[in-house]
Amino acid sequence: MAVHVETLDKLERRITLSLPAATIASEVESRLRRLSRTVRADGFRPGKVPMSVVSQRYGYSVHSEVLNDKVGQVFSQAVNEAKLRVAGPPRITEKAEAPEGEVAFDATFEVYPEVKLGDLSQAEVERITTEVTDDAVDKTIEILRKQRRTFQQRPASEGAAAGDRVTIDFAGTVDGVPFDGGKAEGFQFVIGEGQMLEQFDSAVRGMKAGDSKTFPLQFPADYQGKDVAGKEADFTVTLKKIEAQHLPAVDESLAKALGIAGGTVEALRADVRKNLEREVKFRVQARNKASVMDALVKSAELEVPKSLVAGETERMVEQMRGDLKKRGVKDAETAPIPAEMFQAQAERRVRLGLVVAELVRSNNLQAKPEQLQAHIEELAQSYEKPGEVMRWYLSDRNRMAEVEAIVVENNVAAHVLERAKATAKNVPFDELMAG
Repeated sequence: MAVHVETLDKLERRITLSLPAATIASEVESRLRRLSRTVRADGFRPGKVPMSVVSQRYGYSVHSEVLNDKVGQVFSQAVNEAKLRVAGPPRITEKAEAPEGEVAFDATFEVYPEVKLGDLSQAEVERITTEVTDDAVDKTIEILRKQRRTFQQRPASEGAAAGDRVTIDFAGTVDGVPFDGGKAEGFQFVIGEGQMLEQFDSAVRGMKAGDSKTFPLQFPADYQGKDVAGKEADFTVTLKKIEAQHLPAVDESLAKALGIAGGTVEALRADVRKNLEREVKFRVQARNKASVMDALVKSAELEVPKSLVAGETERMVEQMRGDLKKRGVKDAETAPIPAEMFQAQAERRVRLGLVVAELVRSNNLQAKPEQLQAHIEELAQSYEKPGEVMRWYLSDRNRMAEVEAIVVENNVAAHVLERAKATAKNVPFDELMAG
């Protein structure tokens, strides 16, 4: 059939669709007859409900269903014949006037844009590197030691010091008035590990079991408790118990307790280094990838389909509702969430997705089977039973799709970094891990 495509805007198009009214009526009647075999109505046996009753009850909904199906089929045929790539769902409106014996509709929709990739040799990106040093290995082993530390009660004559775990009762007031969260009994924290504000931490140091102390404390202006942020409080603390921590020695016993094959300190350090290098690799890839994606968005030229942005915005709103529900927020499903707050982010996501898709298509950067396998194997090495983790990924299409998306992004990043103006930057280990 001849298809006339009307251009309304840069990406917006309109096609007029027509259907024989007799075809619609025939299909409606056919579906109503099939429905009559199972429909139930008071006063009639199943399968014996008169067609007039069936039509009266279900005619409108069946007619709408048939129109949606038939119009969808005709629309699909029309855009295929016109070789159009439709972005987002079309808006279908029935026309008041149509040729005799037909019903006509206007289908208004957007098409995918032409994506003009920028000159990658002119793109500016930052390429970071990070080294896993002996100091990083030492700090990680120290964390492993703390995870397995024990505490032993100190004699009553000894004062609390850094590293001790103390048990206290405390009560705070602002201008003599107690405040929410300002009182606790049997509260425990380790001195010097940042669990408490520095003023509170310092005040407890040197106290002995049974001692009580009252001291002023200035809450920071950005303190999470807004009722007391920026205010001065008076705290009374009674120290109930002091426990000294004991860290396991870095020896074969620790290595064996951590399940290190060979059970030696050298094997422990090698295992820690390998795990850190894997984590550093993933974080460096993520940082470099983010730099590449920023450069691609800036350098490419394209019009962004509004329908795709609207769809992405809606998904982000629903995602936020889901997050609120998980946090136990009441009526999360109906909470007023303005879509406008996601507009810019949604548009960037759509823009970037179109640019990446074009770059992948034009440079054959699709994920190869061996790349997927290698990535899953690398992910699995972080777990105690890698074989089970690999089977977990391989057995689910959605999980494999997530892996494929990551591998494709890695391919894109590598492709761009090879061609762009890359500025090398060494990021210290601690800075990378804190980011």
